[in-house]
Amino acid sequence: MSSSDIFFSETTGTALLILLGGGVCAAVTFKRSKAFNAGWVAIAFGWGFAVLTGGYVAQISGAHLNPAVTLALAMQGTTPWSDVPVYWASELLGAMIGAVLVWLTYYGQFQADLREPEMAERRSENPGPVHGIFFTSPEIRNSVQNLVTEIIATFVLVIAILNLGLTKGVGLSGIGVLLVALVVVGIGLSLGGPTGYAINPVRDLGPRIVHALLPLPNKGGSGWAYSWIPVVGPLVGAALAAGLHQVAFAA
Repeated sequence: MSSSDIFFSETTGTALLILLGGGVCAAVTFKRSKAFNAGWVAIAFGWGFAVLTGGYVAQISGAHLNPAVTLALAMQGTTPWSDVPVYWASELLGAMIGAVLVWLTYYGQFQADLREPEMAERRSENPGPVHGIFFTSPEIRNSVQNLVTEIIATFVLVIAILNLGLTKGVGLSGIGVLLVALVVVGIGLSLGGPTGYAINPVRDLGPRIVHALLPLPNKGGSGWAYSWIPVVGPLVGAALAAGLHQVAFAA
C-alpha cells in the first residue's frame, strides 16, 4: 500500500466521520434544525453511523480514522512505524475538512442562531456557545478525572478493535466495520457523559482548529486550555490497550 493510498483513504474516511458526527451534533444543537433537542441517544448513534460510513469508505488503508488506533496498530506491528506520520497527517486534514463541511451544511443555522441577542451576550464564553458541534469539553472541569475518562474510553475502543483481528473471518470489511461502529455507540452511551468522549485526537483537534479559524459571529473561545486532554488521553489509552493486547491476547 502506497503513501498516496493511505493519504487519500484516511483523509476521505476521516472527513466523512467528522462530517456526519459533527453534523448530528449540529442537528441536535440548532433551534432551526428539524432534529433540535433530539438528545444524547441521537448523538451516540449518529457518531456510530459516522464511524460506520467512514470505515467502509477507508477500507483500503485499514480505516484507522484515528491517530490512537494508528499508534496501537504500530505498537502491535500491524502498521509500519514509517507510515504513522502519513496516517496522522491525513487524519488531521480529513478532520478539518469534515468540520468545514459541517459549517457549510449548516451555514444558515450558524448565521441565524449565533446572531441572536443571547449569543451576542455569550460571545466571551470559552468555549463558545456552539463549541460542541466542533470539539468536546467536560461537564466537570477536573483535569485528572477528564484525562482518566478519555484514557478509559479509548482503551475500550482500541482493545475491542485489536481483538476483532483475532476472530477468524471478521476483518475490517463487512461485519468488522459494523462491530467497531457499535462499540463506539456503546462507548458514547456508557462513557461519554463526563467529557463527550473524544476517543480520537483529531476528532477534537482538527475541528477545534477550524472553529478558531472560521468567521462565525459571536462564536466565543475555542477552549484551548482543555485541548490537550482529548489528544493525550486517547493516545495513552491506545498505548495501554496495545500493551495489554500484546501480553494477554496476542498469540
